[in-house]
Amino acid sequence: MESFPDEASCKHAFKVMRDKEGVVCRKCKHKEHYYLKTVSHFKCKKCGCRTTLRSGTVMQHAKLSFRHWFIAMHLISATKKGFSALEIQRQLNHKYYRPIWYMLHKLRRTMGERDDKHQLEGLIEVDEAMVTVHPGDQAKTKRGRGSEGKSIVLVLAQTKYVKNKKNEEVKVCQYVKMKCVNSFSAVDLQTEMVMSIKEESKIQTDGNPSYNGCEMFFKKHIAKVLKASEIGKFLPVVHINISNVKRKILDIHHCVRPQYLQNYLNEFCYKQNRIPSGVNIFDRLLIASVTGWSKCLVHLSD
Repeated sequence: MESFPDEASCKHAFKVMRDKEGVVCRKCKHKEHYYLKTVSHFKCKKCGCRTTLRSGTVMQHAKLSFRHWFIAMHLISATKKGFSALEIQRQLNHKYYRPIWYMLHKLRRTMGERDDKHQLEGLIEVDEAMVTVHPGDQAKTKRGRGSEGKSIVLVLAQTKYVKNKKNEEVKVCQYVKMKCVNSFSAVDLQTEMVMSIKEESKIQTDGNPSYNGCEMFFKKHIAKVLKASEIGKFLPVVHINISNVKRKILDIHHCVRPQYLQNYLNEFCYKQNRIPSGVNIFDRLLIASVTGWSKCLVHLSD
């Protein structure tokens, strides 16, 4: 609130960030522009093509003010748990729910696109999770694989060993990725793993046959058949993240449609990967919003 007290300060900060990251002409790809302050347009020095201040960013086609976007980015990144769209609508004192909901999904999609640029390496824990997408119907469905009202999520956690205060070696999470997959088949799971993990990494999984053959794609595959009560000890980091994301979705969002689940997973992973390191997530998210335009597939009619 002190840094961006009004619309003009937010707009100026956004313009400065665009200048810093660079504006590319959509016609001739030239990188030098004039800025027309009266209409908030960039004018290409080569072909004269104009680009609006919002064009090519996450705010493209959005009618909400810059300050609404800035406050939303602050609230969505301020805590590990975050806020629901309804709560952010209340904080912004906005009349309508749908524009706020749409804005947050565009930000979550941007978070996912930024994390997709990073590949995991080192020792990677891998497991699947069944995430409830219709909590109200949970009592009517069976549990486990094949249950209705649940989506399959592949969870990948890059880990390392560090010494705690008692000088004991413990495994901690460095980076986590969560991806919705269509099935438990080897094709779906291993395809996503190859896209997200570097070849020189070591993979640690349970005895699921769908992971058979992972040694062809990665340096080493450590698989162990375990009882259900022992999996949490063999893959501790992955299961802590699974528990945390399930609790967050249930506590804050209550009911998540399966077609939007990936966006909520993006938000969880983006913050989980940055909050422990102490970085300013708001600044990172602002840069991602300026440089990475998401052709968001979220439709208001859905």
